Amino acid sequence: MALGTLAALFALTSCATDAPSTLDTAGTGAARVERTWWLLFWIALAVFVEVMALLAWALLFRRAPTTRVRHGQPLRFVAVAGAGVPLLILVAVYGVGLRDLAALGAGPEPQAPTIEVTGHRWWWEVRVPGTDGATANELHIPVGERVRVRLRTADVLHSFWVPQLMPKTDLIAGETRETWLQAERAGTYRGQCAEYCGTQHAHMAFLVVAEPRPQFDAWLARLGSPARQPRTDAEQRGRQAFVQGTCAGCHAIRGTGADGQAGPDLSDVGSRWSLGAGAVPNDAGHLGGWIANPQTVKPGSYMPPQPIDAARLPDLIAYLQSLK
Repeated sequence: MALGTLAALFALTSCATDAPSTLDTAGTGAARVERTWWLLFWIALAVFVEVMALLAWALLFRRAPTTRVRHGQPLRFVAVAGAGVPLLILVAVYGVGLRDLAALGAGPEPQAPTIEVTGHRWWWEVRVPGTDGATANELHIPVGERVRVRLRTADVLHSFWVPQLMPKTDLIAGETRETWLQAERAGTYRGQCAEYCGTQHAHMAFLVVAEPRPQFDAWLARLGSPARQPRTDAEQRGRQAFVQGTCAGCHAIRGTGADGQAGPDLSDVGSRWSLGAGAVPNDAGHLGGWIANPQTVKPGSYMPPQPIDAARLPDLIAYLQSLK
């Protein structure tokens, strides 16, 4: 029964195939953590096998009650196997840990790209020094290059974690923390706030997009450019509804009169992977529900229901989805 239960639990742990894993690394920082994890795993497994073997030996070859035990031999065994060997293992593991801590703490070169990330309840603001634009819950990095990431919090304690690229870094109020990211292969890597920060802590996810340098440079150019202009009558009416309505009080769209700072910049909202930092997919239906009453989508979020006319809502959705 015990073995069956363990097998069932092992099978359940492999059900979430899209979950980021620290044992499926794509960056040099996370790779160091993975190697240390495997080192500790194999040491623990070896100790477990040894203890079970000794236990089996003791049970199978127990001495008779009349057998005399020679004093000194057990003490020698305990001193070597119980103290000497564990001490050597701990010293070796400690040395490996110090080496990895030094490597993880070494920052990138001064000329390395820099990205600034600010944690809010409950979303991530992303800016690049030298550009006026901003985005939310998504940052891009060039493949094979170490990128400096400066971290701040606008409210409470958060923790920036991309399991496949780098260990966690806490965001502490009043401080600017630094970490770095380096991806060895192109792809999309999910990150998460790893410190409980309130009601919607679980819906405070983000993506790191690792791409070749030309695509990264194109992303930087888009980040500092005005948002896409409306191309249809519906999009034109939608932009007018956005700028003249309550949306512009909290959100900004580059190149328009909307310059709100309380919520995320929506200049590229149509291309984002989700709404609400991972709360729901980014499609027309969920976008309409989010605008009408975000509290039904992400209870506790700071965005209130929007008093927009139902006849104008499709135009607003069309305009926001065109911002890519």
